[in-house]
Amino acid sequence: WVLFSTLSLLWASAYAFKRMAVSKDVPAAGFPAYEIIPTRVTIGAIILLTVTQFSNQKWPPLSDWRKYATMAVLGVIGTALPFFVITRAQETVDSSLAALYVAAAPLFVAVLAHFVFDDDKITPAKGVGLVIGFAGVALLFGRDAIAAFGSASVVAQLLLLFGTSFYAVATITARYGRDIPPVIFASGFVSIAAFVSWPMLLFTDLSALTPSKEAIIGIVGLGIAPTAAASILYMILIARTSATFLSLTGYTIPGISIIVGYIAFGEVRHWSAFAAFALILSGVWLAQRGGKADDAVKAETRPQSP
Repeated sequence: WVLFSTLSLLWASAYAFKRMAVSKDVPAAGFPAYEIIPTRVTIGAIILLTVTQFSNQKWPPLSDWRKYATMAVLGVIGTALPFFVITRAQETVDSSLAALYVAAAPLFVAVLAHFVFDDDKITPAKGVGLVIGFAGVALLFGRDAIAAFGSASVVAQLLLLFGTSFYAVATITARYGRDIPPVIFASGFVSIAAFVSWPMLLFTDLSALTPSKEAIIGIVGLGIAPTAAASILYMILIARTSATFLSLTGYTIPGISIIVGYIAFGEVRHWSAFAAFALILSGVWLAQRGGKADDAVKAETRPQSP
């Protein structure tokens, strides 16, 4: 439980670090998303590749293109793209709100799995869970965006939904990487994410940046804590526990993010956000219980750093 709590804190820290990196309250003292993403994943890739050198796991042969294709999809769609759109969204929305949206990722996974896999169809019980969960997403979106409550904008919340859907695609794709050693898998897709994100630096005038110490801590913290350290800890826990146990992080991360957002940044959510959170988690719980996928299927889900 100590390791589980640490993992939850590391993943939840991503939202706070992103708020620090973009300097939401004083944008001129922060980094743009075009700078944050390449720096974050490059730091994470360097650390993970270093760990790989000291592990006993071997890279698959270059002729096994399917495994590298899987890592490429996870690197682009499951890492670089969601990191970018969620970071852009956090330039205008609170960190706790971003965490609430990403909590809905399993709902998108359940819908996609119905059309991709023959052994993971939507049952009546799972369907009820999906309806309840997506009602929570609608409540979350409707109150903040349509009613213009709080700091959220329609565009920013749409970006959060896009980021959540990218994570869902990554989870589905991860099933095809079940034979890839976990350390190699993490090092591979994070390294690919770093490589494809480097062109983003062309859109940044580095000489014009005047980041604060807080923003620098945020961008470095993103690479170390939720990207590299969390991936390593996730692998350790997978070996010691089960994926079902680790899936509980989906319930703990939003709660931790709300607490951190309140203590560190004074973020206060309307009661409707908590109601939406309850609906989303209830829907996820019902959808998972109502499905026929077993623990082995859940174990194929790769770690998703927000």
